Amino acid sequence: MIAVSLVIWFVVSYGFGILLVEPLNAIEFGGFKLGFWFAQQGAIYVFLILIAVYAIRMNALDRKHGVDEQ
Repeated sequence: MIAVSLVIWFVVSYGFGILLVEPLNAIEFGGFKLGFWFAQQGAIYVFLILIAVYAIRMNALDRKHGVDEQ
């Protein structure tokens, strides 16, 4: 799970934000070029989703093994 999260983080931040910015700029999203949007806003949204998914999965794993906080 950690490896998958790190790969997603790397692809979004480095791939979409730096390497693929020119091809993504050909697409507009909400009035802005998609490459610019990913570098400024999209990466933050993806990171927040990654944090939420990680927390939910870790809580489920804790409950499964009987070490949850409740």
